[in-house]
Amino acid sequence: MGCNYSSDYDDDWIENLDEVCDHCNCPIPLKSAKLYTDQLIPYPSHFTPPSSPLPDNLVVAIYSYEPNHSDDLGFEKGDKLKILNKDDPEWFMAESLITGQKGFIPYNFVAPLNSMEMETWFFKNLSRNDAMRLLLAPGNTQGSFMVRESETTKGSFSLSVREFDPNTGDTVKHYRIRNLDTGGFYITAKISFNSLKELVQHHSREADGLCTRLMKPCQSRVPQKPWWQDEWEIPRESLKMERRLGAGQFGEVWMGLYNNHRQVAIKNLKVGTMSMAAFLAEANLMKELQHPRLVRLFAVVTQEPIYIITEFMENGGLRGKLRLIEDNEYTAREGAKFPIKWTAPEAINYGTFSIKSDVWSFGILLTEIVTYGRIPYPGMSNPEVIQNLERGYRMPRSEDCPEGLYNIMNLCWNESPENRPTFEYLRSVLEDFFTATEGQYQEQPC
Repeated sequence: MGCNYSSDYDDDWIENLDEVCDHCNCPIPLKSAKLYTDQLIPYPSHFTPPSSPLPDNLVVAIYSYEPNHSDDLGFEKGDKLKILNKDDPEWFMAESLITGQKGFIPYNFVAPLNSMEMETWFFKNLSRNDAMRLLLAPGNTQGSFMVRESETTKGSFSLSVREFDPNTGDTVKHYRIRNLDTGGFYITAKISFNSLKELVQHHSREADGLCTRLMKPCQSRVPQKPWWQDEWEIPRESLKMERRLGAGQFGEVWMGLYNNHRQVAIKNLKVGTMSMAAFLAEANLMKELQHPRLVRLFAVVTQEPIYIITEFMENGGLRGKLRLIEDNEYTAREGAKFPIKWTAPEAINYGTFSIKSDVWSFGILLTEIVTYGRIPYPGMSNPEVIQNLERGYRMPRSEDCPEGLYNIMNLCWNESPENRPTFEYLRSVLEDFFTATEGQYQEQPC
């Protein structure tokens, strides 16, 4: 038996619409699930949440932490702590409600008490692709799942579930979790829930239309703890060189370990490359540059040979993966072959391709989808296609193609490339289009 909520959209979203009565064709009202109680207070994203009955400085440990310094505080998973200050954004001063001890704790090992972040199945900032990568990683099996924030809709959530398909093997299905105006959530309008926790509990008991019952939260590695705030100038003996990554005019780069457990990149400068004063001035400037998209400078060894310790990028550098572009178009090499029926007129005539010529091709792809793989421009040869396009010809709407979808195709086939829509626009329009036009929910027989 297949997934009751599935559909064959090329973006792999699984949408769910109102159930309709077979006799009168009227929508069946939502049925609320009152199976569980939950401390979470749900509210629509456009409403202001009620004030919390608990202090907002209480947190719970979502991982255990072993202290490594005199000023940090150890704790076990599930311990409750009180945040005293957040002067350092990565190391909070906290007090354990179990032992009464005080010390610094890593920010990414705790979550606000009674928040969704403390649930093992909730992943706050995670993309769709990263969700698939984690769920398909070793340690996860059929029924492993996560609830994550939507990439495209602020305040909304998605449910990602791993399942086994006999034809394609292990795969991940994504379900859009929708918000009710009155509070609460639903995947299919057949049943609603007061909170995400209730939704997860319900589908952990039974699949109820999902591809499989929710079995266990997605396993993930314990996060890397932040670099300790006072570790700036460190002893050379605390570093262990593991593997040489490269060399240049100013020295070598190694992958290594700090204190035998933290993986780092170590750059050693050749003696005489620069003065100590100039090096320290530059290092202190780099220390202040902190951004998720920048390689972070952790520490230095100031005795020659000078060492610079930075974040280790396990996927390597970008240099070997980039290409030089002089503008927003690229030109096909001489003699290159490309499919005429899928190619934009400016690319056929001048050999120049851009993101807008890709939009034209996407419009052709849509015709293939609605005609179940029929070759575009049926009955025409390539020269005939070129001649007809120059006269303003566009493929007519096929019998099974909705008018609204055909209008989207024509936007993609605008003669002027700059007047064609962006892919971002197409994505938003198609998501809304498929939601509005999906067939009625059909409950399969037991």
